[in-house]
Amino acid sequence: MKKILFVTFIWTIYLQAAINVTVSILPQKFFVKQIAGNLANVQVMVLPGSEPATYEPKPKQLSHLMKSKIYFAIGVPFERNWLTKFKEVSPKMLVIDTSKGIKKRAMSSSYSLENKKAVEKNALDPHIWLSPKLVKIIAKNIANTFIKIDPKHKDIYLLRLKKFDKRISSLQKYAHKKIDHLKHREFMVFHPVWGYFADEFKLKQIPIQLEGKNPTPRSLIHLIKYAKNKNIKVIFVQPQFSKKSAEVIAKNIGAKVVVLDPLSENWTKSIKNAVNAFGMYLK
Repeated sequence: MKKILFVTFIWTIYLQAAINVTVSILPQKFFVKQIAGNLANVQVMVLPGSEPATYEPKPKQLSHLMKSKIYFAIGVPFERNWLTKFKEVSPKMLVIDTSKGIKKRAMSSSYSLENKKAVEKNALDPHIWLSPKLVKIIAKNIANTFIKIDPKHKDIYLLRLKKFDKRISSLQKYAHKKIDHLKHREFMVFHPVWGYFADEFKLKQIPIQLEGKNPTPRSLIHLIKYAKNKNIKVIFVQPQFSKKSAEVIAKNIGAKVVVLDPLSENWTKSIKNAVNAFGMYLK
C-alpha cells in the first residue's frame, strides 16, 4: 500500500512539472507528443468530429488556457478569430506559429467553369500537416520552442526530434514506393485538404467544393464531365463533411467514395492509410 502511495505521489509531482500546452487540431497533439512525450500535457481545441474552419471553443477549454504555457498554432481558419482572444484569456501564454518557414500554396477550389483553373484567390491552404516533408519543419519548430523554454531537457527534445524525423523519412520512402509508379495522377476530393500531399508526391487533386461552398448544379455537370474524361475512379471525402455531392458525382462516373480522415490524432496511420488508398485507386 505504501509503495502504491509513493508511486502515485511521484507521478503527481511529475505531471505537475510537465509543460501545459494547447494546440488547435489533433494531429498537432501527435507531433507535440513525439517531441516532448510526458514532458508535456496537451489540450486540443478542435474536438473529434468538428471542423477547424467553423469551430468555436467551449468555455471549459478557454478556462484550461489559463494553465497553458504554450499555444501551438498551425494556421487553421478558426485561429484568425480566436488567437487574440486566447491571449486575452492567458496573457503570459506563448503563441507559436508552427508553420514558420513553410511557403503556403494557393487554396485549391472547385473546377473553374470559366478558365479551367483550380485556384481560389486571396486564400492560402492551411493543410500543411498532411505533407510529411512539411511536418518535418513543424516538428523542428515545436522542438525549438521546448528547448527555448525548457533548456534542461534539450537533449531529450533533440533525440526525440531525430527519431521522429527518421520515422517521417521512412513514411516518405513507403509513399514513394506506392505512388511514384502510378499512371493516373489526378484524384477527386470533396474538400481540398490534400494539396500539399499532392504537391510532394506529384499528384493533382480536383476538389468539389468552391470557396467552402457546395457546387451548383451547373458545376456538378462540369465536374462529372471532367471526371469521366480523366477516368477518375475514386472521390475522397472526410468524416467532418457531408458526402452527398461526392456520392452524386460518384454515381454518375462509376467511382467509389472513400473516407480519409485528415484530422486523425494518429498522424502516421492517417498518412499511411491515405498512401494505401492512393496506391489502390490511382492505378
